[in-house]
Parts: sequence; structure tokens; C-alpha cells
Amino acid sequence: MNQGWVYRNQIKHTEVGLTLLDYYIQHYHHSTKEEWRERILSGQILINNQPATPDTLLQKGQNLTYHRPPWQEPEVPLSFAILYEDADLLIIDKPSGLPVLPGGGFLEHTLLSKVQQQYPLNTPYPIHRLGRGTSGLMLLAKTSQARASLSQQMRDRQITKIYRALVGKSDLPNQFTITQPIGKIPHSILGYIYGATPDGFSAHSECLVIQRTAQTTLVEVTILTGRPHQIRIHLATVGYPLLGDPLYDIGGKPKMITAEKLAVPSDCGYHLHAYHLSFFHPKTRELISVFSPPPEKLKE
Repeated sequence: MNQGWVYRNQIKHTEVGLTLLDYYIQHYHHSTKEEWRERILSGQILINNQPATPDTLLQKGQNLTYHRPPWQEPEVPLSFAILYEDADLLIIDKPSGLPVLPGGGFLEHTLLSKVQQQYPLNTPYPIHRLGRGTSGLMLLAKTSQARASLSQQMRDRQITKIYRALVGKSDLPNQFTITQPIGKIPHSILGYIYGATPDGFSAHSECLVIQRTAQTTLVEVTILTGRPHQIRIHLATVGYPLLGDPLYDIGGKPKMITAEKLAVPSDCGYHLHAYHLSFFHPKTRELISVFSPPPEKLKE
């Protein structure tokens, strides 16, 4: 069991007049009306640190706190290798299955929590993220100066990130570019989910086929932007979702919701690995280039 968590919200002017129960029903679709009612009645949800009823009307500026009791988190791989470290930087090799940040039922079984345990006085800050099911290289800054420099390099596209992805047998050209915009798509349970949209944020992936077999195509993808689930969405957009991807279907849209199984972005099963990372050291300006050995299915 973990230690539980406190979720905090402040009421905005557009939410004035809602009941406490309606607020949680409208904002958090992962739980039922009955579940939210029970949490309020049991005292897990407070207004300005005071108990309230489900029918309490909300006022602007009020602070809501949901005290989630300890829960058993799903088992995930919690160990990771450190591939590079100095006074400014940390580069780790994340295993598939380990979430980077808290969310979706994960609090302590996350990369951030494990890093905090190893560096309790000055926790390194992730410069970019990987999906839970994605393995490979993650860059973290150990100082505020390094964080500022690396974040600027990210914005200026000076950080090279190359991935390996596995799709099915294909007629994809040996080299191709995908620039499909990526944006939010309404979702009845999660509120929204990212996918291919005509009016989304710009996204750019350069792709190179490096191996073909009778059943698979191994693709090396360099991303010039870092949109959520970019490679999964982009390859699905051109007709080839990642093998084993439980969420994205041909066209780059989420699969239909079924009563039997609700697929979410953190589900694993797809084959994607952050293979190569290069950037300029924030202090010395030396070019740093690091590789992570790919899993067996993503090797040439």
C-alpha cells in the first residue's frame, strides 16, 4: 500500500453554483456518481478543510481537497540503469511498464518517485517524458541552470531523439516524413485523449525503415517535436499502428470504447524504444551522445 494522496482544486467563476457532487461528476469521469457521493459523505472531500454535503453549493475561490486513502498500486518494474551522470545531468534507461509521473492509479510506482528516493535533497527534473509502455533513454537535469539550458535546446530542436518502433508488414517507403497535427479528442470517460486532428498542434516525425520481414517492419523515427504519443499516433495515421498498441487504430484515432475493455494511453503492449539521444552539455557545450540497447524485437 502507498501513503495515499491529496488532490487539490480551486473553484473558478464558471463553476460557481455547482453542487459539490456535480463538480466531481463533471470533472472526473473515472468514478461513478455513487462513488463520488460516498467519498463526500465519508469525509474524504473537504471544502476549505471543512466537511460538506453532496448538495453544498460552491463559491468562487473555495479550495477543494480530496483525501484519497492508501491503495495498492499495480506491480511495475521499478529498477533502471543509469547510463550517464555528472554534476548537471542524469540519463537513465527506463524499462517498459514504469510510469514517469504519478497518475492513472500510480503514485509511488513511478520513475519520479524512485529518482526522489535516490536523490532526496535535490531531485533531478525530467526534460522530456516517455509513455509508460515506452522503454529507453530519459534525460534529467540536476540543477536549475541545466534545466533551463536543456529546455531551451528542446525548444530550439537541438536535442536529437531517435526511437525504434515495430509495425506490421508494410509497403512503407524506405524514408518518409509525417507531419500530421496532434490534438485533443473528446473522450466520454477520460475527458479527452490525444490523437490525429486537423486543427491540432504541429508535429514532425522523420522515419527510416531499417528492416523488413514477412510479418514486421522495423522503423527508426526521429521526432522534431514532442507531442504526446507522437510516434504511436503518427505511424497509425499512415496506416500502420505499432504492433500490440491497445489504444491507437489506423488513422491515428483512439479505438472505440467497449464495455469489456477501456483502453487508456498508459496501457502497455506496443513496441517502442528511445534508442539514441544527443544534445549539448549545458555547462561545457560538449556534444553528448548516448545509446540504449533496444529490446530483442527491436534489434536489426
